[in-house]
Amino acid sequence: MGTRTLIVTNDFPPRPGGIQAFVHGLAARRPPGSVVVYAPRWKGCDEFDARQPYEVVRHPSSLMLPTRSVERTAASLVEDGGAVVFGAAAPLGLLAPALRRAGAARVVMLTHGHEASWARLPGARRLLRRIGEGADVVTYLGDYTYRSLAPLIPPGKLVRLAPGVDTAAFRRGAGGDAVRASLGLGTRPVAVCVSRLVPRKGQDALLRAWPLVLRRVPDAVLLLVGGGPERRALERTAAARRLRDSVVITGSVPWARLPAYYDAGDVFAMPCRSRLGGLDAEGLGIVYLEASATGLPVVAGASGGAGDAVREGETGLVVDGTSTAAVADAVAGLLSDPGRARAMGERGRAWIEEEWRWELVSDRFGELLTGAEAGGAGGRRQPP
Repeated sequence: MGTRTLIVTNDFPPRPGGIQAFVHGLAARRPPGSVVVYAPRWKGCDEFDARQPYEVVRHPSSLMLPTRSVERTAASLVEDGGAVVFGAAAPLGLLAPALRRAGAARVVMLTHGHEASWARLPGARRLLRRIGEGADVVTYLGDYTYRSLAPLIPPGKLVRLAPGVDTAAFRRGAGGDAVRASLGLGTRPVAVCVSRLVPRKGQDALLRAWPLVLRRVPDAVLLLVGGGPERRALERTAAARRLRDSVVITGSVPWARLPAYYDAGDVFAMPCRSRLGGLDAEGLGIVYLEASATGLPVVAGASGGAGDAVREGETGLVVDGTSTAAVADAVAGLLSDPGRARAMGERGRAWIEEEWRWELVSDRFGELLTGAEAGGAGGRRQPP
């Protein structure tokens, strides 16, 4: 079977999140027993780890930093001549030289939105340069992250690798009727947002826009799926605006049930916006791709790399997430024109099947582990 691949990552289930799902998806699609994951502890991790077809070694706390103790543990897990994958390049990629000394023959580092944010800060830029020097391959999600990283990473190392979508799970008919029945939505037009409830994602913008949507689509429902620190504030806003009859906030939903909640919608909307002078921006937005796989048209915010997950005017619309009028017009326009919405959803599903299936991503990842990839920045024009 060859040497095992070591994946060192702060981002791993059962902790929720897009990066966590991405890294887990890569590990889960390798041959059984061919990887070992080193990740922090999280509530429920013992039960989760017992179900995996590979070994998971947990750090004692919920955060790993490039310290000597983390270095020693990671080095002890390296197999001579094997590959090491950093689930996020910053900051754990600083351990790469030590893991090479321990026997790693190849180092692959994944990047996400936060590395693009690091690239905007002088001190962090220096660290990213150091991190890139220790890698054989540094992956990027799309054009936004490429443009941020290209001035810092040595030539020839940047290769595109974006998350995949499980097209068997995310599809029309995945259980949306049952969700609608359980929530009492019936056949009302539904705009659904699946995401953590945090300021960048734009659920508050949807609530501000919702009265304008209701003027054009009076029986519409806004379905907010997910948990997070903004839940109470969103509930208060909905109550203050007397929107309780047209807004449903579900709280956290198990991952296995998420396809059914997407399927309950007619339009997917997450009008994210960049914050903190651009330091808090969307890296890609896997939820847009999952929505497209489910056959929904998407409304995305113009933040960071969100536009890389939407074909503007074909699979959805990209709007200014800070503009209440723009958000309302996009959502109401699609809800009030089911034919247009359906056509966008069909084009989105076809795009996902062509370029974003997990099978394609898994094959690409396997090439990166062995050095068989086409290589270089030319990867920008290759499928994810």
